Amino acid sequence: MAHEHKHGQDHGHAHDQADQPEQPAQGEQLDAAGKSLADALRISFTILKVIMTVLVVAFLASGFRTVGPDERALVLRFGKIRGIGDEAILSPGPHWVFPYPIDELVKIPVEKNINLAVNTFWYKEIRDDILGPGVKPRNYRAEKLDPMVEGYCLTRSQAAAETPSVGQNLQAPGARLLKDSEGSDYNIVHTRWQINYQISNVDQFFRNVYVRDVKPGEIYSDIMVASITPLLRSVVDDAIVTTMVHYTIDEALQSVDTIPRRVQQLVQQKLDTLDSGIRVVQMQLVSAKWPMQVDEAFEAYVEASQRSAQTITQARTYAETTLNKTAGQVAEPLYKVLLDPKGDTEQREALWAQITGDAQGTISHAHAYQTKVVEAARASANYLMSILPEYRKRPTLVGRELYLAAIHQVLTNADEKFVLDASDKSKNREFRILLNRDTQLKPRNIP
Repeated sequence: MAHEHKHGQDHGHAHDQADQPEQPAQGEQLDAAGKSLADALRISFTILKVIMTVLVVAFLASGFRTVGPDERALVLRFGKIRGIGDEAILSPGPHWVFPYPIDELVKIPVEKNINLAVNTFWYKEIRDDILGPGVKPRNYRAEKLDPMVEGYCLTRSQAAAETPSVGQNLQAPGARLLKDSEGSDYNIVHTRWQINYQISNVDQFFRNVYVRDVKPGEIYSDIMVASITPLLRSVVDDAIVTTMVHYTIDEALQSVDTIPRRVQQLVQQKLDTLDSGIRVVQMQLVSAKWPMQVDEAFEAYVEASQRSAQTITQARTYAETTLNKTAGQVAEPLYKVLLDPKGDTEQREALWAQITGDAQGTISHAHAYQTKVVEAARASANYLMSILPEYRKRPTLVGRELYLAAIHQVLTNADEKFVLDASDKSKNREFRILLNRDTQLKPRNIP
């Protein structure tokens, strides 16, 4: 029984082992895990390569930049300009640079004209001044010019021997004239200016003109304008002060070209000295105004000056017209020669030969009259010489014939004839004659 039981247990155990699958060896299990891990790593590395390739391509592609037609560009490699001279400047078009932080492309507008208003020397404007005409005028009489808030320029005065000095009208409070050590007066004028400039030398501008760092989202051109504005204002202000002191207030009020051109020259000289790379395109004097504290007096002076200038212009025009009408283009030089007792005779004769206008007509009439008188005198002389022998024989008869001929000529030219009796019977009589009784009769000039 025991033997059968044991045999049964062995038989059952063997049967259980036959039912279970055959287990792999431990080494084989490790090889399968390594293979799976290797496949996963290989796939991961493949994906990583693709990602790295895409990132490298995107990184390199981000280096393509475009420079606009009105721009020039510099490449900063680790903060320093790449290249020397013209080689460092990129022209308009597409370019490739290493992406940031290796390279940095700085675009500078060179064709763009930039305007900057300069109101340093303008008076302080209030609300009514800004609103303009139609608003109740500002009362300046009670105000004084405050040099701490009011801008102004100094101009030199005119000589006392010239036109009335503008300084005489600027003695009101706040507009008092200043005098230097030599006693010369300086007048006050308010001015507004505008400068138009552009960048002409990119390399000089970037190296020598401070422009603050551009933050993300900002445009370099905007930051550039804001950064260089204080420099330009300082240079322009200095040039204006230096220039205006050499001109009178009248020249400042009337000048539209001379003074701005001189200011532009000084500004450009200073900018060139600084190697700024900035070129002044135009300097404009927008407006000029005398101090408001003397507005009424100055307007009266300006009106009087305008009337004076207009009268002088009319007088000169009338003189030129009269001279041209009288003697033509040679009237004035001929007049000077005639007044000079030591004048050149040949020059006088040459000018007489060129004379035109009314003088030429008068001279022609004079020559004609001279010829007529001379011919008439010559004819009379010939006639008298012809009757001289007869006169010597019969003087009374010849004299009576001459008298009758003269009376006949006189009576022939008369429209009306009145014959008065010269006898003794007419001595106590009064004769009244109504002249021009016939309205159809017109007076005639008897030569």
